[in-house]
Amino acid sequence: MWRKIRILVEKYWDILTYLIFGVLTTLVNYAVYLPVYNLLGLSAAVSNVIAWVAAVAFAFLTNKPFVFKSHDWSAKTVFPELTKFVSCRLASGAMETVILLLTVDLLGWNGNIWKLITQILVVILNYVSSKLVVFKK
Repeated sequence: MWRKIRILVEKYWDILTYLIFGVLTTLVNYAVYLPVYNLLGLSAAVSNVIAWVAAVAFAFLTNKPFVFKSHDWSAKTVFPELTKFVSCRLASGAMETVILLLTVDLLGWNGNIWKLITQILVVILNYVSSKLVVFKK
């Protein structure tokens, strides 16, 4: 039984590590978003942009070595990876911000719930873009 579990873990290791670091990135995002939105009273869209910056920095620094096994930190490798990473994250971050702007800031729906809903979409989109565009082998 342990052998079968080990084989499954090895087969899906990149997805498992992405989910682990995706959860941690989401926690970083929430750790910034919730106080900015709930305590400072900034709009959901502005709060999201601020949280996005923190989350993207954390995600790049963890996804590069731990998820996608990219260990070359030379400028000639990091700069193109970082550029592609941020570009892909800009697309998902813009989508998330627009959804929050429409649902929360304009329609007045619950900003905490809609943040969670958008995060699910963002994690999926970010995995696909990171796998296919940024850290492709």
